[in-house]
This record gives sequence, structure tokens and C-alpha cells, in this order.
Amino acid sequence: MNRKKSTRTKLVLYGILLVLCVPFVFPTWWMATSSLKPTADIFAFPPKLFPDDPQFDAYSRVFELQPFGQQYFNSMYIAIVVTLGTLTVASLAGYAFARIQFRGQNVLFLVTLTGLLIPSEVTIVPLFQMFHEWGMIDTHWPLVLVPVFGAPSVLATFIMRQFFLTLPHEVEEAARIDGLGRFAIYWRIALPLGRSALAAVAIFTFLHSWNLYLEPIVFLSTPEMFTLPQALTQYVDAYGGPMWNVQLAAASLTALPVLAVFVFAQRQFVEGLAHTGLK
Repeated sequence: MNRKKSTRTKLVLYGILLVLCVPFVFPTWWMATSSLKPTADIFAFPPKLFPDDPQFDAYSRVFELQPFGQQYFNSMYIAIVVTLGTLTVASLAGYAFARIQFRGQNVLFLVTLTGLLIPSEVTIVPLFQMFHEWGMIDTHWPLVLVPVFGAPSVLATFIMRQFFLTLPHEVEEAARIDGLGRFAIYWRIALPLGRSALAAVAIFTFLHSWNLYLEPIVFLSTPEMFTLPQALTQYVDAYGGPMWNVQLAAASLTALPVLAVFVFAQRQFVEGLAHTGLK
């Protein structure tokens, strides 16, 4: 009898979850299926869940109208470089703030955290002037340097510090007895133990860099240098109107890495934040 009740309870729970996920799943489904429809059918009401006659012309036009392959590569390699750079800077800074005692430590950490309180729109003009002086406008350097040494790295440093604070002091003491120095303890002990926190930092850093929009439209002007969020705005007709099916096809291709990261790394992201004590 209890088994039947538990089975019914699970079925009811799963049914409720399926209903609740519709508002989140439907936009993605509509985007993917509408990319296969003629423009006249995209805004049909009621919306059609499946295209009557799937057409793949929009996907070929994505690559004809823009250097989409190059732009895809730009976003991918920038996101990877930013992720690796942020992991390096944040893990080193987080370990230093958590395990190394020095004068003014808490004050310096508080000053570092104030970077989270400054909107990126406030600093975009001085950053543009600075990179213009350095001759880096219309290059990918600003898209790499700003996230690695900016607010995303500050949040990553905070997460790594919170994790390293949880490491037992006995582990470091045992490592010192074995003759390990400070950097060796960080590299051989702290980092391997911090895999869950590193995974969380890597995931949100990659997604932030992949979806970055403001900085590319400020620093880049050549189509071959564009990243995907900026490239999606360029699919317009001769009158400046959006080419809906082509835009949706490009957006569907753009969303693939994000969906892959969400599906395969969601558990690591939750576990990483749980180990740092963040809610």
C-alpha cells in the first residue's frame, strides 16, 4: 500500500514538474522549430509546435550572409582563454586570501569585492580610452583582459576563497612536514581538492564570456572579429528589418554550447557552490 502511495506521489510530482518546465522549455523549442519555418509561419497564432514543411535554407544563409564560422571560432576560443585565465587568477588570489596571513588582508579583500558593485557600463568609457591608447581597439585583447581581471574574476576569487577556507589546517601542516613549499601546497594539494569549486567557476565564467555583448559592440568593428552575440544583430534585410528565420537559425547554433554546458555540467555547478557555502 505504501509503495502504491509513493508511486502515485512520484507521478504527481513529475507531472507538476513537467507543467512547470513548459515556460522554460517552450521558448527554446519555438526558437529551434521556427528556424525551420517560412517567415510567414513563425508568428502564426496559435503557434505550431512542428513545422509543416521543414526548410533548412536559413542555416545555409547564416554562413552566406556573415563569416559565421569565423565568428563562432572567435567566441569559442575567447571563452576558453578567459575561462583558463580566470581559473588561474582566481585560484591564486583565492588561495592567498584564504591561507596566507598578511597585514591588511581583510581590507584588501574588501576592496577587491567592491569590484562587484561597479556596473560594467560605468567603466566602459575609460576602458575604451585605455585600450585605444594601447592600440587594442578592434582586437580580442579587451574581451580577454577585462573579464580575467574584472568583475567576473572577482566573483570567482570570492568562490575560491570560500572553498579554500574550508580546507583543514592539518593538511597544510602535514605538507610542510613533507617539505612542500607554499606554491607546491597550492598546486599539489589545494587545487586537486578544489575541483568542485573550480568546475563551478569554469562553468559560469565560460557562459559569461560566451554571452558577452556590451564589450564586443564597443571594441569590435570588423565582421571577421565579431563574436556571436554581436553577429546575431547583423542578420537584417535591405530595409534594416530582422530576417527572423535566419536569426533564429543562428541563435539555435549559438545556443548549442550553452545547452551542452547546462546538461553535462549542471551537477558540478551545484556541487561547487554547495562546497563553498554559497546559496
